[in-house]
Amino acid sequence: MTEHSLAALENVLNSLDGGAIAVSGGVDSMTLATVAGRLRKTEFEMFHALSPAVPADATARVRAYAAREGWTLREITAGEFDDPDYRANPVNRCFYCKTSLYGAVAGQTEKTVLSGTNTDDLGDYRPGLDAARDHGVRHPYVEANIGKAAVRAIARHLALADLADLPAAPCLSSRVETGLRIEGDQLAFIDAVEKYVARRLNARTVRCRIRHGEVAIEMDAAAL
Repeated sequence: MTEHSLAALENVLNSLDGGAIAVSGGVDSMTLATVAGRLRKTEFEMFHALSPAVPADATARVRAYAAREGWTLREITAGEFDDPDYRANPVNRCFYCKTSLYGAVAGQTEKTVLSGTNTDDLGDYRPGLDAARDHGVRHPYVEANIGKAAVRAIARHLALADLADLPAAPCLSSRVETGLRIEGDQLAFIDAVEKYVARRLNARTVRCRIRHGEVAIEMDAAAL
């Protein structure tokens, strides 16, 4: 089954005239970039956005894979922090974030922008998909009918155990309650708290959430 999913993904990627893959550092985009980068029929560029909303370890992961896999990697500043609509943190904040990201990528390449969106994402409220539609972004996993479990299975099949076992990692801005303004130092605080708690309690998943009047720490069941 995994080999079938991988073959379907490769067929989608081979049908493209290359592409520009937005790589966040999470399992979805990293696995997509690795599969695409190992194809020989087409050329792909990888784009990684440097932002206060992106944890430093995600950036380090992207750089390490780029060096190991020989990717053409471009690090960019998407500029979402210059958008007052993004900073206001409305319920559709992701729309403004992805609008900045896809616009920045498209401004530096003529290739089609590709995302790591999978079929499981289609059932959630994802305003970023509206931004993707506006910029003509394609989703190879969706076109190959691949969901989250299959993405992890592909990573495991390719011996990318560090990716296959990565916990879900939404951007740091997702930890800030809707309506509270997004600040860079606030996101650095969130990242530092999550790393500290994970290290001290050996927790697999930690979320530090800033809400009106409180900071809440969430952990996986085993750590609790």
